[in-house]
Amino acid sequence: MKITWSKLLFQQKYTESELTIFEFLSKNELFQNLSYQELSLFTSYIYTRQYQKHEVVFFRNDPSRALYLIKKGIVALSLDMQTNFEVFTHLTEYKALGISALLANTRRTYNAIVESEECELIVIPQVNIFDIFKQNPIIKAKMLEALSQIYHFNTSLFLKKYRLTQGFFEITDLYKEWKHGE
Repeated sequence: MKITWSKLLFQQKYTESELTIFEFLSKNELFQNLSYQELSLFTSYIYTRQYQKHEVVFFRNDPSRALYLIKKGIVALSLDMQTNFEVFTHLTEYKALGISALLANTRRTYNAIVESEECELIVIPQVNIFDIFKQNPIIKAKMLEALSQIYHFNTSLFLKKYRLTQGFFEITDLYKEWKHGE
């Protein structure tokens, strides 16, 4: 593509901080197809939250009120099985949890608990995501398409694993290949 002087003259300038955020977001599948201009709409709604070991990010059945991206640390995803929590996977840097926050009226399907000594999460409130979606249907379409691809991949993987094992498999084996919005 040929760059003209007019394009250079009117090209958006971003701060070093914004570029760092864009680079981080772009490493997650939900945000990969967004331009810097589109990503810039999220910057004022992003905040960072520090967590300590064993701190709960959210519990199963909590309302989906925010999307979380792991900047540093490890988060264990688990199911509550009677009186115990059964961990089925661990998420690390750039992974998303709580991706159901992109959908209205959803609840969490698993527990998310910090497993590392410290964890830094990027938080984007659902209400702000919906504001961006309302004003920018193209961003909404791109992000919901990415979410659909993640759900399609996970459903296909689940059914493949089910067929291969005739329904007898460990959930931890399934989640080794599962996508979490990365």
